[in-house]
Amino acid sequence: MGIELGLPVALKGTGMYVPEKVLTNDDLEKMVDTSNEWITTRTGIRERRISENELTSEIAARAGLAALKAAGMSADDIDMIIVGTNSPDTLFPGVGPKVQHLLGASRAGAFDVQAGCTGCIYALATAAAGIGSGLWKNVLVIGAEVLSKLIDWSDRNTCVLFGDGAGAAVLSRGEGSNAFLAVELHADGGKWDYIIFPGGLVEKPATHETVEAKEHSVKMKGNEVFKYVNTVLPGFLKKVCHDAHVEPRDVDCWIFHQANIRIIEGIQKRLKVDPEKSIVNLDKYGNTSAASVFLALHEGIESGKLKKGDKVMLASFGAGMTYGAILLQI
Repeated sequence: MGIELGLPVALKGTGMYVPEKVLTNDDLEKMVDTSNEWITTRTGIRERRISENELTSEIAARAGLAALKAAGMSADDIDMIIVGTNSPDTLFPGVGPKVQHLLGASRAGAFDVQAGCTGCIYALATAAAGIGSGLWKNVLVIGAEVLSKLIDWSDRNTCVLFGDGAGAAVLSRGEGSNAFLAVELHADGGKWDYIIFPGGLVEKPATHETVEAKEHSVKMKGNEVFKYVNTVLPGFLKKVCHDAHVEPRDVDCWIFHQANIRIIEGIQKRLKVDPEKSIVNLDKYGNTSAASVFLALHEGIESGKLKKGDKVMLASFGAGMTYGAILLQI
């Protein structure tokens, strides 16, 4: 699956927001049977942000507002709002319409994309396709998560991983060359049970038994996810580069889903990518799921590491198992 856009698409601005509360590995030592050394060596994470009372829609709106400011636009300029999230305020309505209301984007449509941690890539691809077809002119794309409310804080295999945060980007109809050089979206539904939130919906309606079994929290087969991603993603990303007529070494920067430093290093090694060409911030924020690629992209632009004209590969994977990549020219 590639992308052929009739109209050029441009990245106009990015933004991010993370909650104030910082939860360090030392803090987690007091909560579960773990240690700073164990977490750091296995994940690369040193701390993460935790929302104390902010909803996913609220942090999404904050990130969206920052992206609009960077793009020099107002909420009235936006035709569509697309939110990638796995931790909506409520099952329905989605986060998107609430963000539309909070921003005062009265003329915009709004909807959510739920594709695991790959939601950011799926949302960006959907926005680009809509703009490229002429359906929309300006789209606000957001990845936002408050996964801290969906975690079993007694399970050290998951509670040490996740953090809360939101990132956003404004895409617009461009002039001249296209910012989206390649897009690939995939899923392997046979691995649906690798990462799952089992309780509370149609398959397992909420009961006393599901609550006691702690099924209303994220469950993950960590070893299977690790092996799957390290097996599948390198070849997948080589194909994305090949189809875009670009060698991996010619990509200026790689932004991988910020899930685990060992996964990132494994992919870098298999692709023969210089680690200096990657942006890694999971040490500060942990795994922010559908927000993680947005956070890294924004920090790369803000720090000056990403410059106009740079080719940047955005790549993610998540529950489903979904995975996807976008080769973007800043």
